[in-house]
Amino acid sequence: MDRLNRIVAQVFGWGAGLSMMLVFAIIFINSLRRYTVGQSVQWGEELPVYLAAYGVMFGISMAYMQDRHIRFTILIDFLSDQRKTLMFALSDLVMMVTGVLLVLSGLAFLERRGNTMSSGMFGLARWLEKSTGIEAFAALGTLGVYQFSLILGGAMITFAAVLKFVERLIALRGN
Repeated sequence: MDRLNRIVAQVFGWGAGLSMMLVFAIIFINSLRRYTVGQSVQWGEELPVYLAAYGVMFGISMAYMQDRHIRFTILIDFLSDQRKTLMFALSDLVMMVTGVLLVLSGLAFLERRGNTMSSGMFGLARWLEKSTGIEAFAALGTLGVYQFSLILGGAMITFAAVLKFVERLIALRGN
């Protein structure tokens, strides 16, 4: 179980790191263009915001897997280790519900507004579609691809909570 949790935390960490690296690279290149050429890339303003949403979702899931998230433990610190583990297991159940609700609200949001055009990304999406012939690139010009971060984030936090819940149940049985 520990090995699986480490692997999942690493995957989440790589996702967060890659997202943040891309955000930095796009902002850096866009800034260089703005000050050297006098104009920035049209999609360079909007894409980092969308990538940051994915980065946050990966980062939150990684923090949950490593138990490094914000936690208020003033009262819990007075409990025995077994009761503390039980309280954390209960919070894992709450996080599972929260993650599922995030997925459901993301799906509803995507269903209603997923086809809305993203003005900053539309030009890039059309250029990618024309230059590669791959029609799927047209989706990058809509908000749906970026709203999907809510669904992915909810699924990842639910998965992280399930893994931590199982880990805590195993710890409770061992005590």
